[in-house]
Amino acid sequence: MSEQRPTFEGEVFYPSAEVVAGARVKDWEALARRAANDLTGFWGAEAEELEWTRKWDKVLDDSDKPFFKWFAGGQTNIVQNCLDRHQRTWRKNKLSLVWVGEKGDVRTYSYFALNRDVSKFANVLKAMGVRRGDRVTIYMPRVPEIVIAMLASAKIGAVHSVVYGGFSVDALQGRIEDSESRVVITADGGFMNGKVVELKRTVDDAVRRCPTVETVIVVQRTGHEVKMEAGRDYWYHDLMKLPLASGHCPTEVMESTDPLYVLYTSGTTGKPKGIVHAHGGYMVGIYATLKYVFDVKDEDRYWCAADPGWVTGHSYIVYGPLLCGATTFMYEGAPTYPYPNRWWHLVEKYGLTILYTAPTAIRGLMRFGESWPNRHDLSTLRLLGSVGEPINPEAWKWYHRVIGKGRCPIMDTWWQTETGMFMITPVPTMPLKPGSATRPFFGQEAEILDDAGKPVPDGEEGYLVLKRPWPAMMSTIYKDPERMAKQYWSKYPGKYTAGDAAKRDKDGYFWVIGRTDDVIKVSGYRLGTAEIESALVSHPAVAEAAVIGLPHEVKGQAIHCYCLLRQGFKPSPELEDEVKQHVATHLGPIVRPEKVTFVDALPKTRSGKIMRRVLKARAQGLPEGDVSTLEE
Repeated sequence: MSEQRPTFEGEVFYPSAEVVAGARVKDWEALARRAANDLTGFWGAEAEELEWTRKWDKVLDDSDKPFFKWFAGGQTNIVQNCLDRHQRTWRKNKLSLVWVGEKGDVRTYSYFALNRDVSKFANVLKAMGVRRGDRVTIYMPRVPEIVIAMLASAKIGAVHSVVYGGFSVDALQGRIEDSESRVVITADGGFMNGKVVELKRTVDDAVRRCPTVETVIVVQRTGHEVKMEAGRDYWYHDLMKLPLASGHCPTEVMESTDPLYVLYTSGTTGKPKGIVHAHGGYMVGIYATLKYVFDVKDEDRYWCAADPGWVTGHSYIVYGPLLCGATTFMYEGAPTYPYPNRWWHLVEKYGLTILYTAPTAIRGLMRFGESWPNRHDLSTLRLLGSVGEPINPEAWKWYHRVIGKGRCPIMDTWWQTETGMFMITPVPTMPLKPGSATRPFFGQEAEILDDAGKPVPDGEEGYLVLKRPWPAMMSTIYKDPERMAKQYWSKYPGKYTAGDAAKRDKDGYFWVIGRTDDVIKVSGYRLGTAEIESALVSHPAVAEAAVIGLPHEVKGQAIHCYCLLRQGFKPSPELEDEVKQHVATHLGPIVRPEKVTFVDALPKTRSGKIMRRVLKARAQGLPEGDVSTLEE
């Protein structure tokens, strides 16, 4: 007799019996019901699995909305749970971090060794005058020392501000100035695509304009010559040999609501915002989400292929895996250097079991075809993940079929720097629909509203809002709490406005369309750029696409597309017509693009998001605004 399946609309991928048998969450509905009925009970139970110096008085203090306080009165330190508690168990000798450099060099750290180096560097920072509450700016390549620097700062109660190691001088300067850091941690450089990325030179130029900076600590990575200023600049390896760099350092006891880090996000306009996350709630939120969503087990080797400079790296490369006692994998270089099989070679060589990456990376690797991944044994993989933007169904299915060999559920996670943790996400036992992030995480409730704040019918687009608080939510915007209240909580009072357009289907699955500022109105119809881009990349010639709306005297706005072609295809007027017709066939004649331009590259942030406003500004000859987050 065939197994009875629930009825779902659209294309659905069900987990195998093997996935269900090994999964932590077997009954999603039951756990979701429990969390919905008792939000604080659910999160209190999750927090009980971690260590606290003093237990909280209240799981959630919502007396000063929207400045919610989680585990108020509780005392802990995220490092106490990432490292200290593992020293008293068998995990002390387990691998905490496996790192591979672009040139193939390998470094591994047990939980014991990582704790020792973090303690040593924490003592170095103390000797440099860093105290509880001080801000420390970290501007580094993807090397183990970035993890050590983050953890060492947190251990002594300092607030780290990681700035992605590809940002410009101006972007770095602005973030140092706003956070008033006295110490900057960097490296002589890093390796990317076979070239040296000059980090120290950028720091020198930025610090020249930042009077607060007293000390620059430099990790030697590339070995090329850099200028060291006496009395200000110190080599990391020299400091770590000093007697003061003892392998024992007490972990500062922090209030649950004390800040852990500030992370600047430029959004689409204006001055970058310093998003602040606190020790207690953030810790509980990322611990629970990683445990349930990626079903992390002791034998896993987990690879989140983001950069520690982004929130994905904070939550799910550094803190989340260490809280779960997992082995986290980090690779320094680019996915296609020196050949497009670099990632698949790493999965095979190191027996990686979970791969979590961005749709941009997946589409970029799709361009090179299936023969590169097919050369490698990817059978150790058991789960895949997607983050950073909505994944188009075409890329989802390629990832599932070619990389996961049809065996690996894809955890398509929707969340933000501001939310700190996964908000809409499946777990491995859920039926999956390519392109949908499925349902809100346990205890969370989402809604799609129109301009007037009324819920829209299923299948219709609107504004995505979150109706209940969650532990890893940002505590404030650094030095600007009013901006947080106004930007995120004022449009629909009492509800968090995500700034994303989305729709919900009849099965309760959420489909995030993209930023609300990425919505085009053609002849009165609201069209999400992500939907049009998804249709474009479903054409066999198109690898990647970006869509913008430009003013049109008849339609209001007209659709302009920028397409990157796959290998073997060349731009031509015939191909442009074919692509336009392809979109019209898929989405209707109203969506037929006005213009298709074939390009060699798209303006992207370093986390892989396409900067459509830059394309729009260029097309209209307008100023491009803050481009500090651009890759090029």
